[in-house]
Amino acid sequence: MELEFSFIIPVYNRPEEIKELLQSFCALKTTTPFEIVIVEDGSNISSKEVVEYFNNGLNISYYFKENSGPGDSRNFGMKKAKGNYFIILDSDCILPENYLSEIEKSLNNTYVDCFGGPDAAHESFSNLQKAINFSMTSVITTGGIRGNKNSVDRFQPRSFNMGLSKEAFNASNGFGRIHPGEDPDLSIRLWHLGYKTKLIPTAFVYHKRRISWRKFYKQVNKFGLVRPILNAWHPKTIKLTYWFPTVFVLGLLLAVLLWIFNFKWLLMVYILYFLVVFLLALVSTKNLIVAILALVAIVVQFFGYGYGFLKSTLAINIFKKKAESYFPHLFFNKV
Repeated sequence: MELEFSFIIPVYNRPEEIKELLQSFCALKTTTPFEIVIVEDGSNISSKEVVEYFNNGLNISYYFKENSGPGDSRNFGMKKAKGNYFIILDSDCILPENYLSEIEKSLNNTYVDCFGGPDAAHESFSNLQKAINFSMTSVITTGGIRGNKNSVDRFQPRSFNMGLSKEAFNASNGFGRIHPGEDPDLSIRLWHLGYKTKLIPTAFVYHKRRISWRKFYKQVNKFGLVRPILNAWHPKTIKLTYWFPTVFVLGLLLAVLLWIFNFKWLLMVYILYFLVVFLLALVSTKNLIVAILALVAIVVQFFGYGYGFLKSTLAINIFKKKAESYFPHLFFNKV
C-alpha cells in the first residue's frame, strides 16, 4: 500500500504556534506529497490569516467548527482528510527537517496502523520549557516516552505526535470524549481490535508544553485524575507503577515529618534522588538554571499527578462515583 499522509492539527486560540509549526513544515526535507488539515476548535483568536499566508507553499485545508475539544476536532479533521494515513500533531509542536522521512522509513520497514514519537526541547525554548521537558521525558521520572525502542504492540502513542491509519480510524471511530486520556484510551481500543502500535524513536518533535508552573501543575493533575478512570475502563492495563508519584509524595511528606523527630535517613534518600536528578539535568541540558528548575518541575509533576491519581482512585474505586458527573471538566459533551 502506498502511504498518503494527512497531517491533522487542532488549534484553539494559538495562531502564533500554528505559524511556527507551518514554518517548520516548509523546511521539511522530503519529496513525498502531503496535506495539512487544520481544525479551528471554536477559537476566539483565529488562525485563518496565518494559514492563508502559507497557502501558496503548502497544501492546507482549514476548517472552523464550534468548540468540542481536541479529540473531537481530530476526528473531524480525519473525516475531512484525503490521505490514507493520518499524522496527528499538537499546535505547540515544531518539526525537525527529517521528521516525515523518518516516519516513512520506519513504516516501510515495519508497518503498523498506529505509531507514536517522542518529544524534545528546541534550543529556542525558555529555561522553564526546557526544565519541564526534562521532567516529562527523563527516565528518572514517571514522564518519559512511556516506551522504548522495542515497543511494538504495547506502546501507547500520545496525540501530540501520533500516526493512525485511515483503516484503524474507521474501525475504532477515533478519539473518545475524555480529555486528557483520549490517546491511551484509543491505543487500548486499537489493541482490542487487533491493531499494533509502536514507537518511532527518531520521529521526534519539539514540544513546547506548558509555559508556567500553574499551567504545568493543572496539566499533570489532570493526567493523574484520568488514569484511574482509564484503569476502570480497561482493567487489564492497570500497573503498580501508576502509584509511584503518589507514593513519592507521601514518602516525601513522611520524610519531612520524621526529620522533625530527628529520623533523617528517609530524607537523605530523597536528597540523594534530587542530587542525581540535578546532575542528569545538568549533563543533559548543559544549563545550570535549567538543572535547578528541573528539580522544581519534578516536584510539581509528582505532586500534581500524585494528588490527582489518589483523589480519582478514592472517588472511582472507594466512593463509587461516576467519572463523568464527578469530574465533568475531563469530558467534552460532543463527539
